[in-house]
Amino acid sequence: MNQIYDFFLNTLPPELAAFIISMLPVVELRGGLIFAALAGIPFGKAFLLCYLGNILPIPFILLFLRKIFSWLERFEPTEKIVRKLEEKARKAGKKLGTYELLGLFILVAVPLPGTGGWTGALVSVIFDIQIKRAFPAIALGILAAGGIMGLITYFIPGLFY
Repeated sequence: MNQIYDFFLNTLPPELAAFIISMLPVVELRGGLIFAALAGIPFGKAFLLCYLGNILPIPFILLFLRKIFSWLERFEPTEKIVRKLEEKARKAGKKLGTYELLGLFILVAVPLPGTGGWTGALVSVIFDIQIKRAFPAIALGILAAGGIMGLITYFIPGLFY
């Protein structure tokens, strides 16, 4: 983690680094807020930057992921990766049950490994949830995850810095 922190802090302005980190799959807003706290960015500014960074890729994932998967499935090495991602989404999606939008919100909101906006978008594509229904649930989930991570990162002294 220190190498990543040093790379971003020594290469980019901290605000831009927090924004970019929040765009990345897996780390998303959770990692962006931790970085922002370590870099000394005030909470309000960090929250806004990280939220915007995390939400930015979601419409593109919702719009283009099915087409990208179809194209990648034509090639043997990437076909296996696509199948693995689809299986991961199906497992996560089974937990949604009949309350698909509430389940999607919770899947995105709980800041645990394997959850977040990218996973929520993947699950909504795999389960053919309409974009106009999925996007608000994902956006609110990212907002909730930001609130949880903001409390943990900025308001529990000594936890990350």
